[in-house]
Amino acid sequence: MAFARTCSVALVGVDGVIVEVQADLEPGVAAFTLVGLPDKALSEARDRVRAAVVNSGEAWPQRKLTVGLSPASVPKSGSGFDLAVACAVLAAAERLDPSSIADLLIIGELGLDGRVRPVRGVLPSVLAASDAGYQRVVVAEQTAAEAALVPGVTVIGVRSLRQLIAVLTGTPAPEEPPDPISSRPDTLMAGLMLPTAGVRGLPDDKASRLDMADVAGQYEARRALEIAAAGGHHLYLKGPPGAGKTMLAERLPALLPPLTQKEALEVTAVHSVAGLLPAGRPLIDSPPYCAPHHSTTMPAIVGGGSGLPRPGAVSLAHRGVLFLDEAPEFPVRVLDALRQPLESGEVVIARSAGSLRLPARFLLCLAANPCPCGRYSRRGEGCECTPAMVSRYQGRLSGPLLDRVDLQVQVAPVTRVELMERDSTAETTETVAARVLAARERAAARLANTPWRTNAEVPGHELRTRWHLAPGALNDAARQLERGLLTARGLDRVLRVAWTVADLAGRDRPDQRDVRTALVMRTGAEHGLPLTERAFGRPGARPLPEDAPKGGKQARPRPTDVTEDRAARPDGRPEHEETQS
Repeated sequence: MAFARTCSVALVGVDGVIVEVQADLEPGVAAFTLVGLPDKALSEARDRVRAAVVNSGEAWPQRKLTVGLSPASVPKSGSGFDLAVACAVLAAAERLDPSSIADLLIIGELGLDGRVRPVRGVLPSVLAASDAGYQRVVVAEQTAAEAALVPGVTVIGVRSLRQLIAVLTGTPAPEEPPDPISSRPDTLMAGLMLPTAGVRGLPDDKASRLDMADVAGQYEARRALEIAAAGGHHLYLKGPPGAGKTMLAERLPALLPPLTQKEALEVTAVHSVAGLLPAGRPLIDSPPYCAPHHSTTMPAIVGGGSGLPRPGAVSLAHRGVLFLDEAPEFPVRVLDALRQPLESGEVVIARSAGSLRLPARFLLCLAANPCPCGRYSRRGEGCECTPAMVSRYQGRLSGPLLDRVDLQVQVAPVTRVELMERDSTAETTETVAARVLAARERAAARLANTPWRTNAEVPGHELRTRWHLAPGALNDAARQLERGLLTARGLDRVLRVAWTVADLAGRDRPDQRDVRTALVMRTGAEHGLPLTERAFGRPGARPLPEDAPKGGKQARPRPTDVTEDRAARPDGRPEHEETQS
C-alpha cells in the first residue's frame, strides 16, 4: 500500500485543531513535498524526518513522496508534526501496518539521530484529542506526565523513533544509549522552556516564603488585600515610595485559594503553550503571579507576535495576579488595552494569520506614586513637582480603567514606631488565607447553581435583583450615585465588594456597614460621613467589632495600630497624615 495516514494537533492559541497527516508514495523521481500551509519550522521537517528515519536503521523510500496536512486551510506551525510525518511515511512504505497508526494521535519533534524531542503545548493538544475521541496518544517521554493529566487517554511516552517502531510492530524496544554529556543540562528540554517573562506559578518558589507578617503597619492596605483575595476584586495601591506597595502585592498570590482541577488545567495549558511549564512540574496548582516591567510592549501584555499570536501577560496571569508596579509609567495604550479583559475575562486578538481567543481572568493589582517625585500630598511638603506635572502623571491612569478597579486604597508612609518595633500581633499569611478560603467557600455555596464562583464575577443586575441587601444598606451608595461621585458600574462594584465584606464577617447578607466599607475602599474617601460612623474608625485601624457602639468612643488601639502615638503638629493634626493623590 502506498498511502497511510495518522493524526496530530495544530495549536491556535490554547485551542487544538486535529490535523490528519497523510503520506502518499507514487512512482517517479525521488522527491519530498510537504503541503498544507506549513510555516518555516514545519517546512524544514522534510530534512529532519529523512535523517531521523535513516539514522534509525530504516530505508528511506526512493519514490515521489507527498505529505499532506489536512485541513489545509488551518495554519500549522512548529516541529511537533515530525514524529507523525515519519510514521505516516514508514506506513506508506509498508514498514509499519497502516492500521496501527490510523487511530493514534502523535506529537513530537525528531532529532537528526532519531531521538524524540518534547514540544510545547502538549496538554492543550491532548485535551483536543480527548474531545475528538482519541484514546491513545504518543508523545516524548519528557512530556508524558503532562499528557497523562487528561483523564481517559492512554499515553505512550517514547525516547526515539526506534522505540516507537518497536512498540507498533510488537518487537522488543531497543535500549537507548545514555546521553554522552550527562553532566550538562538536558539539551532535549532546551525548546520546551522559555524565559519566564516575570511569571511565577510554583508553590515551592519565592512566593511561598513571603509572609504578610513581614509588612510593617498598613492595616487598611492589608484589609484591602484580604478583600481582594476573597472576592477576586481588582486593587489599586497608591502612596509614596517605600510605603510597602510592592511588598503587599507580592504577598497577594499566597492569599488566594489553591486552583481547582479545572482551573489548574486551564493555567497549565496556557503556560505549556507559552513554553513556561518547567520540567518535573506537569501541573500548576497554585495561582500564578506575573509582574511585567513598565517598558513591556502591547503584544507582551495582551498577546501577539508574528504569525499566530501567543499568550501575553494577561493570559499568563490567568486565575492569578497581574501586578503592574509604577502603573503610570506604562504606555497609556497598554493600560487602556486592559479594559476589555477586565470585564470579560478573556482577550480576543486578531492578526493577518488569524484570530484567537485567550483566557484572561486575572486579579489586577496596580501600584503608583502620587506624583513623579513621590512626595506629593495635600500639604505639599517636600514635593518638587508642578501642578501640571502631578495632573499629567495621575492622568495616565484613565477614568474608565480606574472605574473597573473595585478597591482603591491610600497607602500611608510607615511610621518609626511601626517600622522599628516588632509587631507581635501581625497576622501571618496562613491566618489571612484561612479567612479568605472560608469566605470563598461561603460565596461558592451561595453561587452554587450559577455560572459564577466569586463575587467579582457576578453581574450587577443579578446582585440588585436576585440577592437582596439588608434594609437601608444602600442609602450611602445611593447618595453618592445622585451626586455623580459614583457611576452605575461603580455601584455594581460597590455591591460586589459589600458581599465580600459580609462573607469575610460571616453574615448572610451585607448591611449598611459593609456597603460603607465598600464605598470607602472604592472612592478612597468617606464623603459626608460623620467621624463616629467611619467604616474603619481611624486611618490604618481595623474595623469595629459588631457589638461596638455606633456613636461612642472606640477603645484605645493596640500598640500596632499607632495613630494617636504619632508626633503631633502644632495645628493638632498627626505628623503622618494620610494623603490623597
